[in-house]
Amino acid sequence: MAADTTLIILGASGDLTSRLLLPALGQLLTRESGRSVRLHGAGMEDWTDEHWREVVKKSFSTTDADGAFAAVSETTYWRADITKPADLQKLLDDAEGRPALYFAVPPAVAEKSCLALSDVTIPEGTVLALEKPFGTDEASAHRLNQQLAKLVPEDQVFRIDHFLGRSTVLNLLGARFANRPFESVWSADDIASILIDYPEPLGLEGRAGYYDGAGALVDMIQSHLLQVMAFVTMEPPASLNQLDLRDATSAVLRATHVLDDDPVHNSRRARYTAGDVGERHFSSYVDEPGVDEARGTETLAEMTVEVRNTRWQGVPITLRSGKALSSSDRAVTVTFKPVRHLPGGFLGESEPSVLVFSLGPDTMSLGLNVNGADDPLELERVTLAADLGDGALKAYGEVLSGILDGDAMLAVRGDAAEQCWRIVQPVIDAWRANEVPLDEYPAGTAGPASWTD
Repeated sequence: MAADTTLIILGASGDLTSRLLLPALGQLLTRESGRSVRLHGAGMEDWTDEHWREVVKKSFSTTDADGAFAAVSETTYWRADITKPADLQKLLDDAEGRPALYFAVPPAVAEKSCLALSDVTIPEGTVLALEKPFGTDEASAHRLNQQLAKLVPEDQVFRIDHFLGRSTVLNLLGARFANRPFESVWSADDIASILIDYPEPLGLEGRAGYYDGAGALVDMIQSHLLQVMAFVTMEPPASLNQLDLRDATSAVLRATHVLDDDPVHNSRRARYTAGDVGERHFSSYVDEPGVDEARGTETLAEMTVEVRNTRWQGVPITLRSGKALSSSDRAVTVTFKPVRHLPGGFLGESEPSVLVFSLGPDTMSLGLNVNGADDPLELERVTLAADLGDGALKAYGEVLSGILDGDAMLAVRGDAAEQCWRIVQPVIDAWRANEVPLDEYPAGTAGPASWTD
């Protein structure tokens, strides 16, 4: 029986494929054993089919998906230059059902490959899946969008953001839209501030070639956290289909700007020096192999934005992410405004309520003030918490499910990708002009000592 879809991984010999894509595919096929998919790998390495199958089998085993290998046991590998039309044509001609090209390659290679596809006969329904970053600025993202539009319809282009495959991010939608207590207070009338923070204990992990040219701002805030912010702040969509949901997220991104149009006072940057994260020692970032100190690349970035619409005007939204940090508390934190009036006679502090969505492990908590057990007039702080589970699939499993189903709900739309570049560009310009100092922090700390807030 012919497969419904042929998943063609371009860059099959790379780390992204073996570490993330294949384990997620194995998990997906284990959970949904009825899927009919053919797997094909293509890369510059001179591998045999047998070697490729061993790579697939080993990757499947990392998610206890050994049994799923039978579904793709006839997978094949072809050494190919994906910037050459002839090689791309052969890959597409050999596909069964709908081809899905997954570009697990550096962005510059993916862009060259998309140009080469102009001279290829592309089967109807072909899906193109591209990893971030999408372009290097708004203009380059727009050019790439124009090129992709010549190849396939927009709903067949999957700009991958695996953060949108995180169950916790999707849980935001349930909490927001399925609970009237939250639905009615989800605006500037009741919310004082929002923080989206994604600290990482890891360092470069061999990615200096990419990371030193990108930094934390582009690698995380531009590529991921702005998309999370769009889920937090978008207007209620009519449905969760890809058209309505992506209309809603794109609209809120268009309304997003650096707070007060002042990137100097509303952004911060820093990079780590030598230190220890747990039992692991880190050299200073500038001493890492492949790092060019003259670039002034930051490993910790923060910027504050605002959404200029009726719902959110005046609410500061801070996005922050960095590497080699002591904290691993990755979360969306929504801080509500204080009560308008606290009746006289209560004792203790009446702190604002705080709603926290953890981005791993998946939990949701709400901090509230309640009457104390010993003295009913003395306020005490309690936290209501819910364990949301690990999710049925890894983030990339949810992404691959959408690609194989042709459902672009969790893919970034072209205009949204351009808007994310527009939003961060004033900060990039201010940093390049050295208008914002490049602070330092020892690895294993929470950040620069001067960042006390």
